Amino acid sequence: MKYRDRKTQTISMPIGGIGTGCIGLSGNGRLVEWEMQNRPNKNSLNGFNHFAIKAEAEGRVLDARVMHSDQLPPYTDPSGNGNGIGRDTMAGFPHFKDAVFDGEYPFAALQFKDKSFPGKVTLHAFNPLIPLNDRDSSIPAAFYEVEIKNTNAFEVDYTVALSVCNPLPKNNLNTPQTAEGLTLLKLGSSKFASDAPEYGDLTIGSDAHISSVQNYWSRSGHVALFWRQFIKPGALVARDYDAYAAEADVPGGDTGAISGCLTLQPGETRRVKFVIAWNFPNHVNFWNPKKCDCAEGCCGDKSEQQMNMWTNWYATQWKDSSETAEYCLSEWDRLRTDTEAYHEALFSSTLPEEVLDAVSANVSLLKSATCIRLTDGSFYGFEGCCQRTGCCEGSCTHVWNYAYALPFLFPKLERSLRELEYTHNLREDGMMSFRIMLPLGRAQWDFHACADGQFGGIIKVYRDWKICGDTEWLRAWWPKVKLSLEWAWSETNEDKWDADKDGVLEGRQHHTLDTELFGANSYLTGFYLAALKAGAEMAEAMGEPESAELYRSLFASGQKYIEEHCFNGEYFHQLVDFTDKSILDRFTDADAKFGSVHDAYWDAETQQIRHQIAEGCHIDQVVAQWHANLCGLGRIFDTDLTKKALQSIYKYNYKRTMRDFYNSWRIYAVNGEAATVICHWPDEETKPYFPLTYAEEAMNGFEYQAGIHMIQEGLIKQGLDVVRAVRDRYDGEKRNPWNEFECGNNYARSMASFALLPTLSGMEFDMVNGHLGFAPVWWEDGKFRCMWSLDSGWGQVEFTSKTASIKLLGGEMKLNSLKLQNKAGSHPQSVSVAGTSVPFQYMQGVLSFPGGVQFKAGESLTVRFAKG
Repeated sequence: MKYRDRKTQTISMPIGGIGTGCIGLSGNGRLVEWEMQNRPNKNSLNGFNHFAIKAEAEGRVLDARVMHSDQLPPYTDPSGNGNGIGRDTMAGFPHFKDAVFDGEYPFAALQFKDKSFPGKVTLHAFNPLIPLNDRDSSIPAAFYEVEIKNTNAFEVDYTVALSVCNPLPKNNLNTPQTAEGLTLLKLGSSKFASDAPEYGDLTIGSDAHISSVQNYWSRSGHVALFWRQFIKPGALVARDYDAYAAEADVPGGDTGAISGCLTLQPGETRRVKFVIAWNFPNHVNFWNPKKCDCAEGCCGDKSEQQMNMWTNWYATQWKDSSETAEYCLSEWDRLRTDTEAYHEALFSSTLPEEVLDAVSANVSLLKSATCIRLTDGSFYGFEGCCQRTGCCEGSCTHVWNYAYALPFLFPKLERSLRELEYTHNLREDGMMSFRIMLPLGRAQWDFHACADGQFGGIIKVYRDWKICGDTEWLRAWWPKVKLSLEWAWSETNEDKWDADKDGVLEGRQHHTLDTELFGANSYLTGFYLAALKAGAEMAEAMGEPESAELYRSLFASGQKYIEEHCFNGEYFHQLVDFTDKSILDRFTDADAKFGSVHDAYWDAETQQIRHQIAEGCHIDQVVAQWHANLCGLGRIFDTDLTKKALQSIYKYNYKRTMRDFYNSWRIYAVNGEAATVICHWPDEETKPYFPLTYAEEAMNGFEYQAGIHMIQEGLIKQGLDVVRAVRDRYDGEKRNPWNEFECGNNYARSMASFALLPTLSGMEFDMVNGHLGFAPVWWEDGKFRCMWSLDSGWGQVEFTSKTASIKLLGGEMKLNSLKLQNKAGSHPQSVSVAGTSVPFQYMQGVLSFPGGVQFKAGESLTVRFAKG
């Protein structure tokens, strides 16, 4: 996607590893939002960080510029102090007039344009993103290459300088490092002990053959003197200082610089590499710290900060930022090549542009400050992040239900989420807290269980088992999974979900819209039914046929009840008389936040129970079927009823314009933008005075779910309309394409968009039995090509009129059966792996391979179809 002019205004692409923090690359080339010090840092610049370039010939400087394009309006001081644009934007320095931002995550390229500069300059940026390779995809670094073309008829020397502010303003130590063929400058401090929360360092490095280092900008002239010296011929002026005395501050922090010089002949193009690496190992829970309420002295000499501190996983892999920088520069070509393989597999797909945009852009969430990797490598995520803190802690189960990028791209990390949840969130009786508290091992989150979160976890265990095929992994966690499922009808279930054990949730049901529903509804009972169906299959695999039979019986009765009583002819609604106060009488326990249950839910003025769906058309009414379709669970609700419900969501909830639509909640879509809202009441008279929370909001993750589900059920145009509406709002001018927000920036729920790939490819998988299949629902001139990924391997599937091939780009695969549905519906004629014929049997649309078939990275399994 190319962004120009005002379409670059809001851009900040996160460049960093999974769980490491990141640096944003803005639409005009600034290095912004420095978020590597274990917390978000939105709208930050960290001093005068920048790339600059100069061109010299015959001993004189032809031109020199900061590698930014024009600052876009408004030109007012956002603080309101009337000082104009901030100095640290460097908008007052010579810079390029224009730039085109070419962004296809994880790669960005800024093509700078200015007639005054004698050459073509492009800044490339990325961080490795390699499916299944979570180590190299979790490097705490930003990778940059400056590409220069000499457009002159004579030889030109080009010098590129990277200046970075030391993020530790106390006792700065900017120290050059020695490494063979590399130029490194480590930015640290002499103040902090290795166990201090602030401890850490940052390194800038380059592989330039001709390079120079300026340990420090002048502490008196600062940026002005740097620029005056840079625009003169020759290398950077060497400068060094002792660290400041204790407690002394440097205004804005000490800045250091490194440069690389290239001599280019007329028409020649070359690149010089730079890296910014960081290592801030000590992560502290500053947002909700654990308090020491135990016996005096049990915490030893630990401060409260140290008691709430753990080591980032990346710091167990690389000892400091210099070692990371060396790794990046020495492994650069391999890391870039492997990342390009992912990029090519995704972006060479024959899928619509809005699909590739939605999928790729939201994978960037894994590289944002939303995500953490704990000391042992386990994955942890906030829901999103605010300006200076994470938003809604705890790998929130009901939000991360929607996030489908991690389980397919990095299944091991997704399984670590299940392991943390069932280790630290499960109460002895089976109740599941929906937020993991850090540091690990502290008391559980004290709130209601969350119905969609708890049952969604069971569905995700099933999905993760099918993706990895490791039944021993399932066996290790099955007792806890089973306990959490059966808590639905447990006598200790204070929310009385399925007290009469009939397969229908009718009690107090907390859910992802931060409130509770009462009475039967397809939305949350759907999660329960899908969990029961998944539980039955897992119980069979664990040798528990009686449990499996019980779960299937409850599924059948619950499904029958919901379809017969909760479908109003157009869509599924909620069975509740929200004017009946006595519904609340069953729940006499005190609510943790509001006091009594009646205080929490009953509105005396309107004589209604608050925040119910009732006759509303809810965006998530059949969300459980969406999950089931993706995980291979089969039908949760009748096909025709599901399709009618989705048609109603498109009819009532999808708004082609928000201009005349009433919304008193948060505004995520406005004016003439299209959007799909959370809940709509076709008959306004049936709408509660205090309706379902966030009812009129348009939230991206929910929209993706609904749109993708429409595609799954054959409503392809409608589904793509919904998806397109979201991405049209994130166009670079109105909103940042790489920051879909909901309750916070970089919001995890938006990774629902990744489900577009398995949906449009018709992917089915069961690695327990070695089965894989594709039945594309989107064709372009009779062809189809799409990326796919599972635990043991990833690659690309491609269909033509005569063949289908599964190309493996990483890992290895062993298949016992394969289902490939080409457009013509032809039967397979032959199968080969890496050009060698493979014996097969074909029955009822499925190829089976006696003894199995194996292939590895770089090889393809190809099926040739019979004519006609």
